[in-house]
Amino acid sequence: MEYKKMKKVILATFIASAMLTTGCATILTEDTQQINVTTSNGESVETVVDGQSHTVPGIVNVKKENKNKVLVVQDERCTSETALNKEVESAFFVNILSGGVFGSTTDYSTEKMWKYQDNVSINCK
Repeated sequence: MEYKKMKKVILATFIASAMLTTGCATILTEDTQQINVTTSNGESVETVVDGQSHTVPGIVNVKKENKNKVLVVQDERCTSETALNKEVESAFFVNILSGGVFGSTTDYSTEKMWKYQDNVSINCK
C-alpha cells in the first residue's frame, strides 16, 4: 500500500514540475502563424514577407518572432507596405495564472509568446 502512495506522489511531483518548467504558448501554439490576406478590390497581387513570395488574396504563413514584420506589395495599384504588428499570444497569460515563471521564460525564448493579426487587408485602387 505504501508503494502505491509513493508512486502517486512521484507522479504528481513530475507533473507539477513539467507544468512549471514549460511554456503554455510553446506547447499550445505553432512556430508559424497563418494570416488571411485580402485586397480591397479583390484582385490578385504579389507580396513578400520574410523573403517569401505569396499571391494574395490567400493565406500567408509567417514565422512567429519578437519583431514587427512588413508585408511588401509588389503592385503599384496597392499600398506598398502593410504592417504586421506583433502582440502577445493569449496562451502566454496562462503561465501567469499558473505561476509558471519558467514557462514564461520558455515562451519568450522560443518566441512563441508573439502573434500577428489573423486578417490583413491591402488597400488597392
